[in-house]
Amino acid sequence: MKPPISRFPVPDLQDLPPDVRERILAVQEKSGFVPNVFLTLAHRPAEFRAFFDYHDALMEKSSGLSKAEREMIVVATSGVNQCQYCVVAHGAILRIRARNPLLADQVAVNYRKADLTDRQKAMLDFALKVSLRSAEVGEADFATLREQGFTDDDIWDIGAVAAFFAMSNRLANMTSMRPNDEFFLLGRLPKN
Repeated sequence: MKPPISRFPVPDLQDLPPDVRERILAVQEKSGFVPNVFLTLAHRPAEFRAFFDYHDALMEKSSGLSKAEREMIVVATSGVNQCQYCVVAHGAILRIRARNPLLADQVAVNYRKADLTDRQKAMLDFALKVSLRSAEVGEADFATLREQGFTDDDIWDIGAVAAFFAMSNRLANMTSMRPNDEFFLLGRLPKN
């Protein structure tokens, strides 16, 4: 018997509003499984919609940050927030987007020793500050990022991703959200 994926009730797909069910089924078709975050948050459909709309606005747009860099932010901040679900799930996405099976583990444990550029380390320094000590963010932080070539829009994106996933980490920890087993091998082995 598998352990529960959440300490809250997980609705059956057929009981969900059509738009929520369709979104979950689309993810299942693309990835081959339903990530537990979708099932856990479907417990509250209005919040599900708001969460994933903001997630997509932050994580899927084109900007000065690559999709892999956005995932680095998620993995690094989730590591310090002790969010097992987000480290495992977004670690898998980072391995795929960076095409590097080692990077996610390095970033989750200690990004300062990971195989990253100085620019990426500065990005993660700022992301962790936003996640853990946002009241201390000041002009010196912006100057450091600008020296690394980040624009103000990029800085907003770094901060917004860190802040959003600080909230996501807290939801995942509060619900005791369990990572899907499928995430553990994604991006580690060549595709068949």
